[in-house]
Order: sequence, then C-alpha cells, then structure tokens
Amino acid sequence: MGKSIWGRTTLIAVLTAASIILVLPSLTDSLPVAWKEKSPKIHLGLDLQGGVFLRLAVEIDKAIENTTLRYADDARAILREKGIPVLAMAKNGIDGFSLTLPPGDFADRAMKGLKEGVGTVDYTLGSVTSSGATIQARMTPGEVQAIRANAVTQGVETIRNRIDQFGVREPQIVAEGEDRIVVQLPGVKDQQRAIELVGKTALLEFKLVDEGASVEEALKGNLREDDQLLYLKNVEPQTGRATKTPIVVRKRAVLTGDTIKTARVNFQSQQGGAYVSLSFDNRGARIFDRVTAENVKRRLAIVLDDTVYSAPVIQERISGGEAQITGSFTPEEASDLAIVLRAGSLPAPVKIIQNVSVGPSLGRDSIQKGIRAAFIGGFLVIGFMLVYYRFAGLVADVALVFNILFLLAGMSALEATLTLPGIAGIILAIGMAVDSNVLIFERIREELRSKKTVRASIDAGYEKAFWTVVDSHVTTLITSMILFQFGTGPIKGFAVTLSMGVAINLFTALVCTKVVFDYLNARRPMQTLSI
Repeated sequence: MGKSIWGRTTLIAVLTAASIILVLPSLTDSLPVAWKEKSPKIHLGLDLQGGVFLRLAVEIDKAIENTTLRYADDARAILREKGIPVLAMAKNGIDGFSLTLPPGDFADRAMKGLKEGVGTVDYTLGSVTSSGATIQARMTPGEVQAIRANAVTQGVETIRNRIDQFGVREPQIVAEGEDRIVVQLPGVKDQQRAIELVGKTALLEFKLVDEGASVEEALKGNLREDDQLLYLKNVEPQTGRATKTPIVVRKRAVLTGDTIKTARVNFQSQQGGAYVSLSFDNRGARIFDRVTAENVKRRLAIVLDDTVYSAPVIQERISGGEAQITGSFTPEEASDLAIVLRAGSLPAPVKIIQNVSVGPSLGRDSIQKGIRAAFIGGFLVIGFMLVYYRFAGLVADVALVFNILFLLAGMSALEATLTLPGIAGIILAIGMAVDSNVLIFERIREELRSKKTVRASIDAGYEKAFWTVVDSHVTTLITSMILFQFGTGPIKGFAVTLSMGVAINLFTALVCTKVVFDYLNARRPMQTLSI
C-alpha cells in the first residue's frame, strides 16, 4: 500500500479523533468537569436560547448639541485664562453659540485668543455697542459631519465594551442605517437590567450647588440663566423606597467623566452599602485638585444623566485624583454603574424603539424543528445516493458523515454562535456535500462507458471534475463571505456555517472519498465498480 494512502488515512483518522473531542462538550454534559471547562463549545444564538433584542435610535442632534456646549465651555475657559470676562453665553441652534462681552477693548483680544485656541469652530464678531460686544460661534461643517458619522460608530463600541464587562457571551451589536443600533443579548434573563445598562448615557458631571438659589422659586421656573434644577436621589435602606429632592446646581460642569481612569465597586465597612470609587487621569486629578481647593465648604453635586446621586460638602482640598459616588446602591446597581463609567459615556443619548424578550421555549422548539429538518434532509440525501450510485453512493454518504462532524468541530473550535439560519446553512452544506460527489461520479461513469479500467476511470473522473468542483465551491464561498461582511446577526450565522461547510466539503469530497477507492485498488485492482 502506497505511502500516499497511509498519509491521507492517518490525516483523516487524526482529524476524526480531534473532531470528536471538540464536539462532545457541545452535545452532552456527561463529561469530566475538567474536559467541559477547558474545551471550547458551540454557543446558541438569541433565536435558539432566548434573551433580549433591542433596537436603539441614536439622538444624533443631541450629540452635536453636547459637543457645541463643550466648545462653549472651552471658549469661556480660554477667555478666562486671558483675563477676558464673559457676561453671558447663549445657544444658537444645535451647532452654534454666542458670547457676550462687557464694554471695552475685549472684542479684538477675545477673537484673537479664540481663533488660536479652537480650530473646529468658526468665530465671527457680531454687534459692538457701548454696552458690550457679541461673538458668534458655529462649528465647522466638517466637524458637524464627523460627529454625525461617529455618533453611531462610537455608540456601538461603547455598548460593546459595557456588554463585554457585563459578561454576556457572543452578543450581537451592530449599526443599522444612519441612526440605529441593534443589540442582541443571548441568554440574558434580567431584561430590565440589560436595558438600563445599554441605554444609560452615563454622562458623569461634577457641578457646584448654588447655595444662594431658592429651590421654591426654581420649582416655579424662576432660575438664573446659568443654573439648572435637578433632583437628588435618595433610597431608604430599610424599605428600599426611592425619593427625589430638588436641588439647584450650576449648569457648567467643573469636571466630567471623560477624565475617569478607573471605576470600581467598594463596600462600606459599617453600613455594608455599596459605593463606586473613581480614579481620575492626570488631567482630571489636576482639575479636581483645583476645584476642591477653590470651593472648600461648598457642596459639589455628582450628577449622572441629570440625576444627582450625592452632593457632599467639600471639607478640604482633595489631591491624588480619587473620588466616591455614594447613594444607597445595591451591589448590582453599583457594579453596573462602575461598568458604564469604565466603558465611557455614550456620545449621544439613545432611545429604545423596539424591545423584545425571546423566551427559551421558542429556542427549544426552533432547535427541535431544525434538527428534525436536518435529519429528514440528510436521510433523503443518503437514501438517494445509495439507490442511485450504489456502492459509490455509500462512500459518498460516509464522507457526508465526516463532513458534518468536521463542520461541528470547526464551529466548536472557533466557539461560533449557532443560530436558526446557521442550522439552515448546515442543511445547505449537506446538499452541497453530495453535489460534488455527483459531479465526480458522473465523470467516472463516462470513463467507464469508454471501456477504461476501473482504476483509470476513477483517476480520470476525479482529475476532470477537480476544477469544476473547486470553481463551484469558490463562488459559493465568495457569496458567503459577502453575506458575513454585510449581513447582521442571523445572516452572519448562516454565512459562517455555509462557508465552513463549503471549505470542509472540498476536503471530504476530494480526499476522503478518493482514499477509499485508492485503498480498494491498492489491495487488489477492482474489476467492476458499483456506480
């Protein structure tokens, strides 16, 4: 027997043994614990094991407005450093603002300083009167377009970072259109917690409390232009009842969450409540140090998404870049808050426009129907090959079994997610597996009719059908790659199983079946072939 046959037979045996080892953890739980824990598995998608499906709308205009306000704060800071006072700041649409300066020679100095400091905003000098001057500012069209283009992309990445830290296996988080994000969380049972984690903007701000403002007047709508009315959230530890207390804070944030380096959960030793410890980067630490030094004995509100979680009194200057967020958190709430702060705030608020909870019972029903369809399709294909091609059909059926085994092993090794369309891809791969053998067997039949020997007919059949089989598989593989590149979750699952099935089928059709015929001919040249 030739070395080539032994080499191919050994390769098939090794692949078969390795495939069985990889596939078993995905098929049964009756395995040693070490085997199950260390082995990769096939994961079930949302449509098979249930979970949460969310479609989010990104409020892109709000992202532009938030960026405009940050540029306005930067402009005021630049002018403050140059000793130029700003009497008022007002919004001018979602991408513009105006600054009012006092009388004097401030206008020219301000324009020169602003044009040096911020290159993504166009400044023009407006009216100049005896009562003061006005500077009009508007973001450049390129900056506005960049914010629009990045709002969804950054939102996808931020949500993905949060979900990864939350521990969900194989989530699907993809952009849809110009302002939509689709989130699929397989296996998630706590729907409300997932919604809060994904949808929280997580805009953290530190704002000084306006101690001189009247809360009663603020509730009536009488507020200073640079103040805003927020609510301080309190939770009673005994009853868990949440209350909200009105509080007036400055609109301008002295520090924001984009300077956070780490956020972690800690527990109070006496009360046992959870809180979140923050660590700022170098820039944030310097700002926090300056703010606490300048505002000793004043209250500093810690605001997350326009809700005040605490407003402690600054007792002394705080150096080192450390802070805490307290607020009667449960361990789960504190953990989720730390996750969103570490992952960063969303560039724009998101609105949940579709919220579907998929039950596991639907998944079990889908799996059963998918397996039933696969068995029926496989049985019909195997039966057809046996009846039509006889012994050669039996060889093709054995190769089909190897094809399915190798496919499942490949999915296990990659820890791929199996979806209902993925099962359809497996069924399609079963059909394509025997299609290659049909091409080869018909070529062999033609050679036998021309009175060639069995061995010569088999060799010629494989040789002449080789490029036809390869061409058909390559075109299918290109199509599946396009589906994977541009498709969403379920379509990607179909593309993965189809592309893997196509690649494996080339091996089983051209190697596994050929080695059987070569082995039989090596023992004793075949005089006839049942085909």
